[in-house]
Formats: sequence, structure tokens, C-alpha cells
Amino acid sequence: MTQTIAIIGASGNMGSALAKSLSKGDYRLLLCANNLDKVQAVADEIKRDNPAANVEALDCTVDASWEADIIIAAVPYAAEKEVAERIRQVANQKIVISIANLVNESFDGAVTAPNTSAAEELQRLLPNSKVIKAFNTTFAADFATPVIDGKQVDAFVAGQDEEALQTVSELVRVAGFNPIVAGDLSVSRTLEHMQILLMQLTLKYNYNWLAGWKILHQ
Repeated sequence: MTQTIAIIGASGNMGSALAKSLSKGDYRLLLCANNLDKVQAVADEIKRDNPAANVEALDCTVDASWEADIIIAAVPYAAEKEVAERIRQVANQKIVISIANLVNESFDGAVTAPNTSAAEELQRLLPNSKVIKAFNTTFAADFATPVIDGKQVDAFVAGQDEEALQTVSELVRVAGFNPIVAGDLSVSRTLEHMQILLMQLTLKYNYNWLAGWKILHQ
């Protein structure tokens, strides 16, 4: 059975990158954004490149989330609370993916205390949903180039629900990355700070926002 995925914020850099990557899989994609024209342009681009893609642009987050099996909140941390308020009644027992990081505007630290994460905050706002952390350690450019220097970029997944973790791991695979289940939702604190570090290194060494994490092991 084809799963339906709502991507909230699908006209942004990360949201559109996610939509384009996941359109390669056997999913029905509902793309949402405040500006319908912008999100329609993303849907049109996907259909142009992949006529078989099952994709639709919507301007109503609630309607898309009601239809969806999986909801991706492709929005910054500051917008997660508003998104949660919109979808709370239609997200019960559904997988909700948090991609946000707690980085501040100067990229030199987090905006909250170290004993929490954007994903844990979202779980508190959506107590009846299965919040999973994913796609936060990848830049938007990585979706078009998930193999860098001959190595497939790792993408980390964290959450409480084992079945949801496996479902999201498959999304990660379809997007082109190597999924690694890192632990429960509290591990999101580490994952979000990993991405702050990667942002800092990218700015320092001019990685051109094409960089990712790779665990090398035997």
C-alpha cells in the first residue's frame, strides 16, 4: 500500500530537496507551504523531471496532514510550535519527522538549554504522535549529491517507536543516504549539536554547504 507523506514547508530549501528525493520512491507526496504558487512550482518541477511521481501541491497544512501517514515538518525550530498547533488533532498516532536544529542566527551555538532538542520539544507539543528525528544532519545540497568523495553520506535517525524508526530509515534510504538509528529521542540533542558543528566547519573551511557525516568502521 502506497504511503502518503505530507511535507510542511515544501517550498523551502530543505523541504523542496526532501520532496524531490522522496518523489523517486513509491510514495504519494502532499506538498504544503504558505505560498501555494511556490509549492506548486516545486510540484511542477518534480513532475517535469519524473512524470510518474505522485505529487500534489496544497496550501492547507491540516488537510494534507489529515490525509498523510507520515508528516515531515520541514520548518525551522521557531516554526515548529505553530505547525504542531495546526496538526495536533490530525496527527494522532502518526509519524511526525522533525528536521529542525536549535542553531542560533550566528551559528555559534543553540538557542535553548542543552537538556532538550527541537525533536523533544515537538514530541511534548504532540504527545499522541510518534516524533522521529531525521534529516537534520544533512544540508539541502546533499540531497542532490548524497555521495561525496566516493562515500555515501550517513543520515541519523532517533526516536522512541521501533516501527516508526524503521519506516523513517527507509525514507532515508530512498532519499539516497545511509540510515543509522542512533537511539531514542534524547539522542536528538547530540544530533542537533552535530549539525551546529558541521555548519561552523562549513563556514570556516568553505565546504559550499555540500558536506555530511560518515562513520567509518570495520
